Amino acid sequence: MSVGAGGVGAGGSIEGSALGENSRVANIHFHEAPATAVAWPVEIGPVPALASAYQPRRELRERVEGARADGGTVVLTQVLSGGGGVGKTQLAAACACDAVAEGYDLVVWAAATEAQQVITQYAQAAARVGVAGGDPEADARLFLQWLATTSRRWLVVLDDVTDPAVLTSWWPASRTGSGWVLATTRLKDARMTGGGRTRIDIDVYTPDEARTFVEARLTGEGMEHLLDEQVAELASALGHLPLALSHATAFMINEELTCTAYLALFTDQRTSLGEALPESADSEGYGRQITTTLLLSLEAARAADTTGSATTALRLVSLLDPSGHPHALWSAPPLLDCLAPGEATPAQAHKTLRLLHRYALITCDTRAEPRAVRVHALTARAVREGIPEARLPELATAVADALVHIWPDPDQLRPDLAATLRANTDALADHASGSLWDPAPHAVLGRAGDSLSRSGLVAPAVAYWRRLAAECERRMGHEHLQTLTWRSALATACADAWRVPEAVGLQERLLADCRRLLGDQHPLTLGVRNNLAISYGSTGCTEEVVALFECLVADCERQFGDKDPHTLTARNNLAAAYLEVGRVVWAVGLQRWVIADSARLLGAGHPDTLGARLNLVNCYWQAGLVEEAGVLLTELITDCERVLGDAHPDTLNVRGHLAYYHWRAGRAEEAAAMLEALVADRERLMGADHPVTLTGRGNLAVARWEAGRREEGLRLLRRAVADLDRVLGSGHSDTVSARGTLARYERELPGDH
Repeated sequence: MSVGAGGVGAGGSIEGSALGENSRVANIHFHEAPATAVAWPVEIGPVPALASAYQPRRELRERVEGARADGGTVVLTQVLSGGGGVGKTQLAAACACDAVAEGYDLVVWAAATEAQQVITQYAQAAARVGVAGGDPEADARLFLQWLATTSRRWLVVLDDVTDPAVLTSWWPASRTGSGWVLATTRLKDARMTGGGRTRIDIDVYTPDEARTFVEARLTGEGMEHLLDEQVAELASALGHLPLALSHATAFMINEELTCTAYLALFTDQRTSLGEALPESADSEGYGRQITTTLLLSLEAARAADTTGSATTALRLVSLLDPSGHPHALWSAPPLLDCLAPGEATPAQAHKTLRLLHRYALITCDTRAEPRAVRVHALTARAVREGIPEARLPELATAVADALVHIWPDPDQLRPDLAATLRANTDALADHASGSLWDPAPHAVLGRAGDSLSRSGLVAPAVAYWRRLAAECERRMGHEHLQTLTWRSALATACADAWRVPEAVGLQERLLADCRRLLGDQHPLTLGVRNNLAISYGSTGCTEEVVALFECLVADCERQFGDKDPHTLTARNNLAAAYLEVGRVVWAVGLQRWVIADSARLLGAGHPDTLGARLNLVNCYWQAGLVEEAGVLLTELITDCERVLGDAHPDTLNVRGHLAYYHWRAGRAEEAAAMLEALVADRERLMGADHPVTLTGRGNLAVARWEAGRREEGLRLLRRAVADLDRVLGSGHSDTVSARGTLARYERELPGDH
């Protein structure tokens, strides 16, 4: 018997320490020398071949290599964890190929779904390195002992671990630091990372990797003519999932479909995943239909599910936005009742979500609110295709009810949550549209539109309301109350976007329908009268507007009461109308009254109360109370930034008033700096051609002029006039005013500038 200094030589190994007092005798293992010398290097496997157009995924490889050295200590085992089709096995295969190329003495590749698979490969490896005795399990254990003590470089890959208990006794160790273990799994189970193992989460390709894969795969087949401008969009539609990209490109090659043609097929709701990514496109021999691959761990999750609600929960998730929805949704009674009527609790729902998370079917991470619960788009699609048709209305209604339940009012106070809820409403409408209209339109559809409008997203709001009103008219009829309501919302959105003539036309037709169908005192009719009066005011009909609002206030007081929000809104608008016709004292008194009632009824931080305070600032300007306006603005900007956030349109509006205050106070340079920042923010948030942005650009030009930077001001104003004329038209009051100012500047600063 001979023992090498760094591990087992040809003969065997001795484990233990020198005998001494209180020591015990260590086990001694004797292995007969192999009949022939070991032919290094040894490869047990075989290692899977890399896919066509395989992407090296350098960032992931760096993470794998980096995980091996944690604080200077070599970490033996890295666990590559991720959902179906993300390329875990391919990444491990690339590492194994590199190990062979780098001269590793031993590379072992073992399928690890069952213990016997691992034992078989270990026993074969034991025979190849010369430590086998004949019994497979005993030989496998001898091989583990050899790995622990040898100084030769080795890599063991345990592919597709489905049950951590299977490997309890079969994780390799290395006392010499010469070994490396890679395991692949769909599981995100704490048992996978015990014993000093490190988990590395494997996700889909990056957008660049996905695009490069498509280009390389098609070019490698001589089919580069199939590439077009939709490559990136195609990769995105497939969720950058390596397996899906492999199937899709093979299908494109087989059928000679361009990226645009395939994208149209894939996104068609009538096309199933099996049709878009068929088994015949399995060019790499994965051996599974893609839906099976994506949902492979669902049966295991069901087996481990003690609540019996895993399948229902996954179906509910599949109807929502893959990019994520709030974890709070799973505390809403409608969703809990859908999971288990009268029995489910938020804690049980969370337990179910975490079970699905552990089996890589979803991601549930409460640190990522308001998008804590996420799912890959293709996994969601595979789940939706398996939902029985009879169950879809129940599931869709539960999700819609839950969204309404957690939707804050006003939602401007939580813009990230509001945007997430809107995205999830859109996803639900895409996946289960019919279920949200039978027997009547679900409230969540209107809530999403209101959220867009109140957030100042004027262009998306117009598009949303136009689409929703048209769909409602098609389904419910032109004279249905809901159709009338959403026609009103569309008209208001047009007015908010400064498309005043269109808004007036819509409102006049709508008012005639409301009066005919509902009567002059119906709440919807009163609301349309209010909105039409505002639109008339935007066209310059100020005296007529005062009369309209005085009549409206009286009708609202009679219909809703003196302190109702509808009445407050009408009073607020009447105060603004008084200001427009120069009745300043009346405007100030009425506006103060509105602010007091609004603060008492809605709260001092409610957007309506903040808006009323801004209207009072306008009253102070008109009354010449500049310092009073400045004090109120200073308080108001602080409250708006705190309550609404820096990017909210109302906050931007107050910033514009504050800049005007500095200009009125003689601080032109300071006002110009504030306006410059404001215009940049409005261009970024609202668009370069939004009317408010254009007007702000004109104000900035005036501020530059007043600050003594006349040539710059003149140049800015010329651009502003051209843009106003293009967007609003030559006859719009803002265009006319800006053109008049430009003419005066050009007279004062003659010459070619």
